[in-house]
Amino acid sequence: MNRLLAANDFDAFVEKLCASYYAETMGRPGVPPGVFFRMLFVGYFEGLKSHRLISWRCSDSRSIGEFLGLSPTDPVPNHSCVSKTQKRLPKEVYDEVFRFILRVAARKGLLWGEAIGIDSTTIEANASMRSIVRKDSGKGWKDYTKKLAKKAGLDDPADDELRQFDRTRPEKKVSNDDWENPNDPDAKITRMKDGTTRMAYKAEHAVDLDTDIVVAATVHPGTAADTETVIDTAIDAAVNLDQSECENTIEAIVADKGYHSPKVVTLPAELGMRTYIPERTSATHRRWTDKDPSEKQAVYANRRRTKGNCGKQLSRLRSELTERSFAHVCDTGGARRTWLRGLVGVTKRHLMTVAARKLSVIMRALCGIGSPKALQGLPALVQLARIHFERLLSALESLLTALVGYGPNPSRPIGG
Repeated sequence: MNRLLAANDFDAFVEKLCASYYAETMGRPGVPPGVFFRMLFVGYFEGLKSHRLISWRCSDSRSIGEFLGLSPTDPVPNHSCVSKTQKRLPKEVYDEVFRFILRVAARKGLLWGEAIGIDSTTIEANASMRSIVRKDSGKGWKDYTKKLAKKAGLDDPADDELRQFDRTRPEKKVSNDDWENPNDPDAKITRMKDGTTRMAYKAEHAVDLDTDIVVAATVHPGTAADTETVIDTAIDAAVNLDQSECENTIEAIVADKGYHSPKVVTLPAELGMRTYIPERTSATHRRWTDKDPSEKQAVYANRRRTKGNCGKQLSRLRSELTERSFAHVCDTGGARRTWLRGLVGVTKRHLMTVAARKLSVIMRALCGIGSPKALQGLPALVQLARIHFERLLSALESLLTALVGYGPNPSRPIGG
């Protein structure tokens, strides 16, 4: 991977990109940009969630230190230095590094960009539901529940009684209109896929359906509707492809039924793109009397394409590739729960995690192995191959003996 980055002048690129944010003479020398971004890549490859864990792992492994470009006597940057560097570099820097990895993929023939699949997942925020407060009074959840308990006739309830009352009280509702978390106001109260309620963000990926490369990654508040964010993600994907030496432009946008709305299917049609977005089931028929004729035409054309063979194939491909990207980035890459706070900070880290995942796709295409974890089962694989090879030799010897009457026979003396 270092040879791949060096061949594309990664260090020179990030040094020039970050030069204006580093002081030449004042203060302690900061973390070199090349080392900083490589440490974030290590976070994905090793499945590490926090800067503290990344710094510890880089200090513990000599091979990772070599990947960072550090000699055996060079100290690994402290986690606090990594955190400060992450905060001080603006999001535009991370966007450019993301596009740089896209250009590397394009040079290797791994970026096509004609059809993109879009989907989203939730990221648990570094904020607890126990810390939420009322927006109007600033009172915490415990004080608010105590007030309700007193109104219900419970005088000075104990903590166990208060929790029991909170679980069983009717009309229990927690709304983002009334509550917020003071530790991370950007995080929103969100219903997770497992049915629990957490403070969360929403990550959205746009994946090249021909090459499995994520061409855009955006992060939004957890309650942002899919129909409100899909246009921004598609625009980011188009801009990234335009700046990544890709010869093609987006022609098809594929998403699930949660993204369907007349506006979502009409705007791409006006830009010359096709949409493959199934409609939600509805008990009533749409009324077009007060709608623009172009909107009706776009909705009907999208419906016709989605029900065709091409639409069904693209839909299956979208489900496979977008879910794979979330599994790699969020589950094995350590990004399912963020340790950072604020929408901008979470977006920065997520962009670099997705960029590292793109590097792994490139490496897998070049040499068959995309991450160090892929080498963990190599000794067992070599041993299994050796056993099968020995069995094959034994079978060939038996076959040769049966055909020509010759083969190793320990009981028969040579020349006898």
